[in-house]
Amino acid sequence: MTTPNDVLKLKGPTKDFLCPVSANVWGIEFLEYKIRDMDSKNVLFHVKKDKSVVASVPTEEDAVRLIRYDFGESFLKLRNIGTSLTFSVGPQEIKGFRMIERHYFRNKLLKSFDFNFGFCIPGSTNSWEVIYDLPVLSKKEEQEMIDHPYETRSDSFYFVNDRLIMHNKAEYAYSRK
Repeated sequence: MTTPNDVLKLKGPTKDFLCPVSANVWGIEFLEYKIRDMDSKNVLFHVKKDKSVVASVPTEEDAVRLIRYDFGESFLKLRNIGTSLTFSVGPQEIKGFRMIERHYFRNKLLKSFDFNFGFCIPGSTNSWEVIYDLPVLSKKEEQEMIDHPYETRSDSFYFVNDRLIMHNKAEYAYSRK
């Protein structure tokens, strides 16, 4: 069983997912996600689940757990971003809901975040607002990240009572636009 301490010791992004989709026995479902620049308030990314679409289990379950972003090179100059996540909970209460997110360029850890949501009421819809201080990068690091799209990666691990129930991945490009 993968624990929070295990993921906090990782030296690079994971090659595989550390739990199956079926580990989410609490029925947590992500409904909306937004990323914005906290200084300008510009929305950088926004996705909302279409409630009219009935969910189905994809043949390739890993495809739904990996997202690729291309924010453009100006993203690397930002100092603070905010994310808003709206999610629903199944019929069981959730105690000790925690997210650990680790960002890497190649195998170098850029930033690690550890958030505790705590308790979720059964059948509820919840919002989770997080403000991130982005790492300060050297000009050389910025250029390497621009020159090597999708080699900047993150792993997001979701735990309930220190039990891994969800693992999502992201890959990032910072293309010249």
